[in-house]
Parts: sequence; structure tokens; C-alpha cells
Amino acid sequence: MMQRTTLFLFLFMPVFLPAQSYNTALGMRLGTDFGVTVKQRVAKTTSLEAIIQSSLQREEAQITLLGEQHFPLISRRFNVYAGGGLHKGWVTREGTEDDPAYKDPFGLSLIAGIEFSLGRLNVSYDYKPAVNLVGGKHNIYSQTGVSLRYVVAKRPWLSDPKAKRKRQRERERRRRKKDGDGFNWKFWENW
Repeated sequence: MMQRTTLFLFLFMPVFLPAQSYNTALGMRLGTDFGVTVKQRVAKTTSLEAIIQSSLQREEAQITLLGEQHFPLISRRFNVYAGGGLHKGWVTREGTEDDPAYKDPFGLSLIAGIEFSLGRLNVSYDYKPAVNLVGGKHNIYSQTGVSLRYVVAKRPWLSDPKAKRKRQRERERRRRKKDGDGFNWKFWENW
């Protein structure tokens, strides 16, 4: 059921809408692995995310770089995202005779999740499978996590939306007056 709902949202959502209410967010990621996450918006609906994490299940640390495409659900503050990238890990233990050490993992990571921003708080839940091309304890890591981020830099147009609308109306009014387009509803101003 969840897969059908997610597929429906991806296929029938208006992709052209802006999707994030922030430029930069920094925080922690908790789940099967824990660590630090930084998300930076690089285009209207695209962001880059860097995750540095350590595992409770494996004795290794890992850094992941992801490109993500965001799709708004209700507003730009509540959206789903999906993407992919690369990961590189480092084994943090020595091997034994019974349990030999494995090589440092390197491979591809995918991510799909949902996020919500409220003020300076950004919360997301995601599923992040990782396929090791080289090394690693297993060929595939299946990870889920909740990320709690502080919005370091909001999108500039969100700082005062009323002022932006007022400036747009004023610009349009000046353009119409200059070009003589449309009917001037404030005809008394011309007297």
C-alpha cells in the first residue's frame, strides 16, 4: 500500500513547484546508523546532502554524498524526496582469526523520504539502501533514519512574503501605468 501511494505521489505531483523552505540545514541523523547530516539546496527543487555516520550494527564509519530531488505535497514545507549518490566507509576494528577484517566499503547509495519544516526545525524520515561495490561486511546495507535539522539559512523570499507581494504589485502597477495597459481602477489618482 505504501509503495503504491509513494508511486502515485511521484507520478502525479506538480514537479514545477518550489519544494524546500530552506537553503541550508544542519543536524543529526538517528536510526540504524547515527551521525551528522548537512543539506544544501542547489536549485529550485534539488539539494545535496552529506551524511557522516557510524553504525551500531557494523564496526565502521561512513560518509555519503547524495543528490536529491524534492516534490511538494501540501506546501513547500512538507515534501517527499528521492535521490542517490556515493558512499565510502572505513572499518574501525582489527580482524581476528575467527572473524577476519573486511575491506573498507565503497559503493552506491539511494534515498527516499519525507520531510517537514516548521520555522527553523526540519524533520525527515527516510529509507537509504546502500550497495557496496567494493568491501563492506555485507553487499547491501538497508538503513532507515530520522533526521532532525536546524535551518541555518532560510530561503530569502520566505523572510517577509507580504513585502515581496507588495513589491510585485507595485512593479506591475508601474508597468501598466507606463505602458497604458488595462483599466486604472484608481482613476481618482490621475486628477
